[in-house]
Amino acid sequence: MDTVTLGRTGITVNKNGFGALPIQRIPAGDAVRLLRKAYEHGITYFDTARSYTDSEEKLGIAFEGIRSHLYIATKTPAKTAEAFRKDLETSLTLLKTDYIDVYQFHNPPFCPRPGGEDGLYDAALEAQRQGKIRFIGLTNHRLSVAQECIESDLYDTLQFPFSYLASEKDIALVNGCREHNIGFVAMKALSGGLITNSAAAYAYLAQYDNVLPIWGVQRESELDEFLSYVDQPPAMTPEYQAMIDADLAQLAGNFCRGCGYCMPCPAGIQINNCARMSLLLRRSPVSDHLSPAGQALMMKIKDCLHCGQCASKCPYGLDTPALLQRNLKDFEEVLAGKVMTPTNF
Repeated sequence: MDTVTLGRTGITVNKNGFGALPIQRIPAGDAVRLLRKAYEHGITYFDTARSYTDSEEKLGIAFEGIRSHLYIATKTPAKTAEAFRKDLETSLTLLKTDYIDVYQFHNPPFCPRPGGEDGLYDAALEAQRQGKIRFIGLTNHRLSVAQECIESDLYDTLQFPFSYLASEKDIALVNGCREHNIGFVAMKALSGGLITNSAAAYAYLAQYDNVLPIWGVQRESELDEFLSYVDQPPAMTPEYQAMIDADLAQLAGNFCRGCGYCMPCPAGIQINNCARMSLLLRRSPVSDHLSPAGQALMMKIKDCLHCGQCASKCPYGLDTPALLQRNLKDFEEVLAGKVMTPTNF
């Protein structure tokens, strides 16, 4: 079994964390069953958020009575100290606990600090003194904020997208966390579904001894896949490396990660899927994408207002409107039969 210690927190867990965003999409009974199965088979780190609708509530039901045997991380999108305290109390109630192991600022556009006008970090320190949270973390999609988080030495954990599509700057964040004894939690280890071989993804991340990947789980088949890595963790092989190299050649660079921070769109465009449709058609089952409903979603791109809001909110600095137009063109060519059908790629 591979384990990882989250820096100065001393939290040591199996190198498979449970990402609880997807369980908001399934019935409570199914979610509770998945969560308990994950725990019973060796996963003890569970990541959720106040913004994930009923995800916290489902964790609270699943882990009532065994809370002290596992670690719970959750997040607040609060922008003021008052909102922070309200979110924290709500999370504690829903999670059926009197403390949270890692309480994280959820993708703020800045790095909260002591004495800030927003009062966020001071509110976190207050909650820590009260025993309501153990460690203070930050999640982000912006390199500049993540770098400031590390350099500040104010945070116990950093959660950031990290996969085998990572850039040198992303890898520098991992190394920076190691140097500062900060736990590094890797979100989007499958790059929003663009990476299709989880074993290769695991093997890549396993090369970094301070990285804890959290896998988004919605189906039992997905959970079983990750549970198989608890006792038999994949190691890097020439075959996995060749697969990674091929994906890097196709995917590295200016592609949409599907993070969704450009949403909502005032024209109703589902940007976080539409802006990467060309890749999804080649890397995932296509029936839903090419269905009448899928086509209708893509055709919404024609209603683009060119307001620029999506581009201004993209943490990766993408020209999102241009990306949408390119993906629409590719999609229409597939529909018109001007390129091979995706199933034959």
